[in-house]
Amino acid sequence: MKLVVLGGGESGVGAALLGKKEGYEVFLSDKGQLAAHYRQVLVERGIEFEEGHHTEARIFAADVVVKSPGIPDALPMIVRLREQGTEVISEIEFAGRYSSARYICITGSNGKTTTTLLTHHILTQAGVDAGLAGNVGRSLAAQVAEEAHPVYVVELSSFQLDGMFRFRADIALLTNITPDHLDRYDYKFENYICSKFRILNNMRPEDLFIYSLDSEAVTQHLAGMNVVPEQAGFTYGAGEGAAAWMEGNRVNARLGNRSFSIDKDEISIHGRHNVYNAMGAILACMRMGLSDEQIADGLRTFPQVEHRLETVAVKNGVKYINDSKATNVDSTWYALDAMTAPVVWIAGGTDKGNDYSALFDLVKEKVKVLICMGIDNAKLVMDFSPLCTVVDTTSLEEAMRAVRRYAVPGDTVLLSPCCASFDLFKNYEDRGRQFKEAVREL
Repeated sequence: MKLVVLGGGESGVGAALLGKKEGYEVFLSDKGQLAAHYRQVLVERGIEFEEGHHTEARIFAADVVVKSPGIPDALPMIVRLREQGTEVISEIEFAGRYSSARYICITGSNGKTTTTLLTHHILTQAGVDAGLAGNVGRSLAAQVAEEAHPVYVVELSSFQLDGMFRFRADIALLTNITPDHLDRYDYKFENYICSKFRILNNMRPEDLFIYSLDSEAVTQHLAGMNVVPEQAGFTYGAGEGAAAWMEGNRVNARLGNRSFSIDKDEISIHGRHNVYNAMGAILACMRMGLSDEQIADGLRTFPQVEHRLETVAVKNGVKYINDSKATNVDSTWYALDAMTAPVVWIAGGTDKGNDYSALFDLVKEKVKVLICMGIDNAKLVMDFSPLCTVVDTTSLEEAMRAVRRYAVPGDTVLLSPCCASFDLFKNYEDRGRQFKEAVREL
């Protein structure tokens, strides 16, 4: 059997390692240049690869193709492969075919990384041998090949879900759905929603689907479905009919004949969005059989997540927060909602068709200055100039000069870009780390 892997990043190299272990004739092809670490792994394991181009004759001879989630389904090569009957799948789908582990799978437009890391932290703190995979941690395929675990907590993007067909989650957690990545879905929100709901594929009645009752897109889509697994909804509201809810200052959960409750101030990460994240993690860990004290201990000891409302420093009375992972409107809404001091807000990057109107009331209430940081900030400038002072900059250095000009003691400087990072940075991690370095140099 011939396996072709398209893309030589974390997921691609992981798929190649698993393919080699399972006896495939493996060929990895990347149109760009491989990172030195991944190139070395392929050489050491005797896996054939190419970089800088695609040899189509070899690719079209494959029995199975595992493609990077960053490669669009609409790419002519992918369309032709499927037209000729070649199976094109994601690395997660490929890994799942060689593992009988239990899977806690987490997706959503916002909050999925924090919820994934929190769930994994609670489990491992309690002594569960759980792997961390998907968009965080080592690739699932590499772990299945070389360091198998009986349980995996897997963060899934819509792109990964699009390439999953036989894979089944034991616990599926959908944090929320708001418009995002619409350029990959013909600019149709419903297409993106359907992609997220692929997380329910193949689930059984005894499996558990955890979802936000406060996400209109989720509840409306769910109403039109004949959902197979057991359902557990969570809400920030009164909690009627919810499996997890807020009551006063307490986060409550109920699953089967079990109940759990904790004061929200005991949870190490704060803000409304993190209460939602905690509710999802609590329900998943209850289903996994953890005790109340094990769950509470994990919630109390969970560290800050890099690039998600991460406090960088306080300099001259000004607090600096790195929220670089906020690449859409909804994520930035939660960041602004959590702010209690006057905000100098840094936003901008590659616009994904954003409608910023949901932010207007919060900006009027909390933001004193918006510093736009991107190659083309026209839309941000136009939308927010009536609401606050707006400064147009085209680099991090220029943005930080504006910060020094406008931020005074008692202010919070919030990097919550609301946009993708690819105009000025490699990715959101690169953006966040460069911002943190610039703060430390102030």
